[in-house]
Amino acid sequence: VQLVESGGGSVQAGGSLVLSCKVSGDDIDTACVAWFRQAPGKERERIANIATGAGRTYYADSVKGRFTIPRDVSKTTVFLQMVDLQPDDTAMYYCAAGTRIIVGDYCDGITDWGQGTQVTVS
Repeated sequence: VQLVESGGGSVQAGGSLVLSCKVSGDDIDTACVAWFRQAPGKERERIANIATGAGRTYYADSVKGRFTIPRDVSKTTVFLQMVDLQPDDTAMYYCAAGTRIIVGDYCDGITDWGQGTQVTVS
C-alpha cells in the first residue's frame, strides 16, 4: 500500500488546516488508516484513526474535539481536519495503513507509512 500525505504548512495559533492521505495500491488487507505525529525530541503519537469498512474512529485526548478524520466517498483518501491549532500541535504528521482494529478502536498492525507532512503553528 502506498500512502501520500499533503496539506501541511504554517499557520497561526487558532488557525485550521486539512491534511490529506491518498491511499493506493493493493489495499485488500488494509482495515484502517491512522494519523500519527512526531515533534522534535518527542515520541511518535497516534492522534486519530478510521476503520476502512464501518468507519469507526478513534481520537487521542490531545486532539479530541479539535481534529476529525473524514474520508472521501471512494474511500481512497483520508483527511485530517484540524481546527484551533496550537503551538503544541507543531509536528511532522504521518498517515499509516493498518491491518486490524483492536480494543479501543485502535488501528493496529501498521504495515505502511507515508512520507509525512510538516505542520507548524506559531
